Formats: sequence, C-alpha cells, structure tokens
Amino acid sequence: MAPSVTPAEHDLPDIISVDDHVLEPRDLWQRELPASLRERGPKVSRERVKLEFKGGHYGFERGIPDGDWCDLWLFDDLVCPTGLLHGPAGIPRSEQRNVPAIYEDFRPGTYEQKARLEDMRINHVSTAINYPNIFPRFAGQGFAERKDKDLAIACLRIYNDWMIDEWCAGEGKGKLIPLTLVPLWDSTLAAEEVRRCAEKGSFAIAFSENPSKLGFASLYSGQWDVLWQVCQETDTTVSMHIGSSSSMPTTSPDAPLATSMSLYAHNAQASLADWIFSKTLSRFPKLKIAYAESQAGWMPFQLERMDSVWKDGVGGVEMPVAPSKQVKGHVWNCIFDDLHGLKARHEYSVESILFETDYPHSDGTFPHSRKVAHELFSQADMNAEECYKVLRGNAITCYGLQRFGITK
Repeated sequence: MAPSVTPAEHDLPDIISVDDHVLEPRDLWQRELPASLRERGPKVSRERVKLEFKGGHYGFERGIPDGDWCDLWLFDDLVCPTGLLHGPAGIPRSEQRNVPAIYEDFRPGTYEQKARLEDMRINHVSTAINYPNIFPRFAGQGFAERKDKDLAIACLRIYNDWMIDEWCAGEGKGKLIPLTLVPLWDSTLAAEEVRRCAEKGSFAIAFSENPSKLGFASLYSGQWDVLWQVCQETDTTVSMHIGSSSSMPTTSPDAPLATSMSLYAHNAQASLADWIFSKTLSRFPKLKIAYAESQAGWMPFQLERMDSVWKDGVGGVEMPVAPSKQVKGHVWNCIFDDLHGLKARHEYSVESILFETDYPHSDGTFPHSRKVAHELFSQADMNAEECYKVLRGNAITCYGLQRFGITK
C-alpha cells in the first residue's frame, strides 16, 4: 500500500481552533453591574505582588515592596493575581516566567477583539472558541465559589452576554464562536442559562471535567440530567478544559510544575470514565462532549480498558452498549502536540480529533500553528482528507458551526 501524501504546509486549510482563551475586560462588571453591587463585583486593583508555584498550585503574596506590578482581580472575597503565563503569546519561550503581570504586558490580541482577529489571520486561524482565562477559570469556578449566589449569577450572566453580544459579535461574528458558562451550583439554573444563551446564539458551554472535586454533585448522582436534557434539545456541546476541576494531577506537595504538566491528560481519562459508567452518554444519545487540551493518545488504551471492564461485568455497571461504541460521534479530543495520538488515530477514529492553538498560553503555538500542524501531520502520514477533518471538519460537526455560516 502506497504511503499517504500530506499536503504542503501552504495547502493546509485554515484552522478552526477549539481551545483559545480571552482575558476578561477589566471594566466589564463595573460598567454592567448595578451601582449597589459594584463594590463587591469583579474589578481590578494594581498592586505589587510575588507569585510562586508549589505542589500543583499557584500562590502569591500582596504588598511586596520589591514585587512586580500586578493586575489583581478582586471579587467579593476573591483575590486573584494576573500572571504572565496567563497570556505570553508572542513572547519567546525562553523569556516566559511565572511572574506577576498587568494587562499592558500582554499582546492586545489577548483582550481586544480587533487585535485578536488580526492575530488569528497571522496564525492562519479562521475560527476560534475562547475559554475564560483568569478569575472565572475554565468552567466558571470563580463564580461558583462565591457565597452570594445572587451576585454570582448576575456576574456570570454579564460574562455570557459580553461573550455573545460583544466578543463574538460585530467583526467577530462567525469568526469567534461563543462559549458560555453555567452556574455549577444549581443544575436547574444551569439548564435555564443554557436555554437563555442558546436563544441568543450560543451553542457551547464550558463545564467541569469533575464537578465532584468542586464540591458539587457527581455525574453518578443524576442531578445533572436536567442540564444534559436541555443541552441535547438545543444541540449545545459540553466542553471540558483540563484543570476545570480546579485540580491538576501531581505526585507530591513539592513536585514542580513540570510533573503536573506532563500528567494533565489523566483528568480527561477519569472524566470520560465518569461519563461512561454513570450511563450519562447512554441516557442522552444525542449529547456531544469535547475535551480541550486533553490530547488524544490515551484514548485507544482507555477505551480498550473500559470495554474490558464492561465485558467482564465485574465493575458493578450493566450497559447494553460497549463504552467504545458509546463515544463514537459523541466524544471529541483536542490536540496541539500529540504525535502519538495522530499516529494511533485508526485505533479509535480520526473523526474524533480536534485541533487547537491554545492562544495565548505558554503551550500555545502562535504564530506557527500551521507549521506545527504540518509537521505533526507529515510525521503521522496523514492525507489531505484527514488533515481537513482534524483542522476543520470535525470541529464543524462537534460544535454545529453550520449555524454560524461555516460549512466547510
């Protein structure tokens, strides 16, 4: 059999990136909240601080005379520092450090729409989905952790309205695709927010890879079914970013960041097991879920192992359909540097692989994302059809992007 011919780099189609990030506008809540709530609502204070990373967690100290200037997000009882690693796109990798930052330290494209669209053009990205970045965190935990839930839901809805009506509107319409947040503390409220946002034109939500770790109901409880029902009815995709359980895999309190970074796919593996063995996917056969920054090389083994447990019937879960059959057409993984996952694509399905640039994070490939993609595709011996599916076609299917005028 003759080897596949991977298209030349300049012949690859423009990228649909399903995992980018946007820095939240510094003035958003102060301009949108009622005057009575602004003091406790999200706002920025510029102070001198020191950052550190230890045991899989970031820490910081305020009021350090010789510290670096930092834009601190204050939200009721929350104090959250902005760090350079929140958006070092364009900064040489050798100069990227875990140090405090102010917004002016970042490229304008990290928080300004016009500049973002230009950075996308430079990077051969036609369309992008953006997760939150700083204090809301990847699934809106920053809202869920506040004690005043009336204030939290008001602020969360302001974020969603900004995402739909401003960030993804105007010049960004059809190029920036809305990803909205749900109130994780109340599944009924979450379902209502999905329906509200779907009526406004958003058909994807950021959810936690493991809500139990956040102190909320697990998928096994059945309490999320009201949310999944509405997601299924509105064809809303459930997107889960690594770290959206506010935890990252690590081995010990003194382990460096490198240990955690090299293990990050573990969270997605555990999450998929929850979705399968809670029978959520089998109860909601039209539901679509996607893992961001999870890579995909772990999928063949994980599916093989879950099928084995299911077949042996010793795990306490009876299902009529094997796990590997349940994920087909319902579960997508996202890659940006997973050569093994691409080489092993025939062991699960090339139709389940999405691509990301992770702009503007330190792992991101801006402004060389197309070059990186071509190198991966060439080494994996991928043909033009497979390259198109990973760069564009699969994302169109996963997120129903035809609704935004994106058909090919």
